[in-house]
Amino acid sequence: MTSVLLITQIIIAVIITISVLLQKSSSIGLGVYSGSNESLFGAKGPAGFMAKFTMIMGFLFIINTISLGYAYSKQTSKSVLDSTKVESSVPKSPTNNLNSNPLSSSSSPFDAPAAPLVPKK
Repeated sequence: MTSVLLITQIIIAVIITISVLLQKSSSIGLGVYSGSNESLFGAKGPAGFMAKFTMIMGFLFIINTISLGYAYSKQTSKSVLDSTKVESSVPKSPTNNLNSNPLSSSSSPFDAPAAPLVPKK
């Protein structure tokens, strides 16, 4: 299903590009190659027809884009980022062994350090 929509998306994009380039502009663009068969599209020439055709193709392009996004979201229920392994760049803190500090007599790591021992004179 998604491959059909993707191929349709590419075809519509090419058709829109060609139809925009065939429209008359101030520098004529590729509309000069349309030849003298302007009466084929009506009294106004290809300007009205090409504008309407481009609008319709643009609308189809938007509808196809939305349906392609819906099809891709239904196809996979899991994101690519769900399977990635996340490693922290912050190093692990060393374990505090309270008994290894001889100057500390308190049991809480948030207490102020003990006063240094001053020898008597």
